[in-house]
Amino acid sequence: MGSFVRLLGFTTLPCGCIVGRYRELATNRDLQYVEEKGNACQSHTHRRNHTLGERLGTVLSAVVKSA
Repeated sequence: MGSFVRLLGFTTLPCGCIVGRYRELATNRDLQYVEEKGNACQSHTHRRNHTLGERLGTVLSAVVKSA
């Protein structure tokens, strides 16, 4: 069974991948999903419709806040 999430925004990583930021409403935790993989992306961890790791998620949050 899935959970409800709220979209917080999108950002494009330097590798060209588009990442969506979501808040899981039941736990109030932030999640980052790779929505689209960039054509030139060489990272094997950037897979479409998969979450990003906690470390990258923290970096991504800092990038989005500074924009």
